[in-house]
Amino acid sequence: MLATTHRIRTIAGIDLFVREAGPRDAPVLLLPHGYPCSSFQFRRLMPALAYRWRTIAVDWPGFGLSDTPEPSEFGYDFDAYASILAGVVDSFGLKRYALWLHDYGSQIGLRHAIQRPEAISALIIQNGDIYEDALGPKYKNIKAYWAEKTPDTHKPLVEAVSEKGFRDEFVGEVSEEVAARIPPDLWKLHWPLMNTPARTRIAVGLMEGLEANLGWFPRYQAYLREHRPPTLIVWGPQDGYMPRAAAQAYLRDLPGAELHILPDAGHWLLETHFEEALALVQDFLSRTLR
Repeated sequence: MLATTHRIRTIAGIDLFVREAGPRDAPVLLLPHGYPCSSFQFRRLMPALAYRWRTIAVDWPGFGLSDTPEPSEFGYDFDAYASILAGVVDSFGLKRYALWLHDYGSQIGLRHAIQRPEAISALIIQNGDIYEDALGPKYKNIKAYWAEKTPDTHKPLVEAVSEKGFRDEFVGEVSEEVAARIPPDLWKLHWPLMNTPARTRIAVGLMEGLEANLGWFPRYQAYLREHRPPTLIVWGPQDGYMPRAAAQAYLRDLPGAELHILPDAGHWLLETHFEEALALVQDFLSRTLR
């Protein structure tokens, strides 16, 4: 029961790699992954929760071990990924579940929550930005591209989709001591999976699409204010995209949320502060997801 299973499941005509753990009749936590990772980022969390909760994570199309359909068959934007998440829910016959919101997974998960508010039992938010005024300094290159779309401003986006760019995402912002806890597998395994012309175009396209995504931020915030789902926020502030202020901003719309800042953690706190985060998650779920 505590083991994680690994399968291919066809959803919306696309073969998706799926990880699943926990009893089939247990309360469910869905785990949409972020960039530049895959469901691999939840490999430790899932069996650690399996004694009491059912967890499900998939690799998005164009990521990890899932298929990469032609762009004519799949949109490769956040709306398209939200449709995949809805397909996952329907494929598993889920009626009510909690969502883990991290990185791109926060954009995808909140789009889904807006569509199906009655299904969302709780949120766990780990470094997912939805407040434009709290975006961190690492958005500088992306904002430069938004302001003037030229080959020169586009170049940093393309350069970020590389093994060096992936490594920088994982270890570039935390202290040397904390970085030493992050396994090189994260970029050494993920970059070869992403290093194809189709997948690098997808990754760059998602960065380009972040500008249009800003228009969704007020909608996300309105959903939180209106529905007030029980929420745990676990945040690593050593994050150039999503600093401490990005976490604190959630309290504007979720004043009752439980906020925990792990001071020396960064964007990938499940790699560096797993035990501390796990204790917070288990306590929260034991009270909210029964």
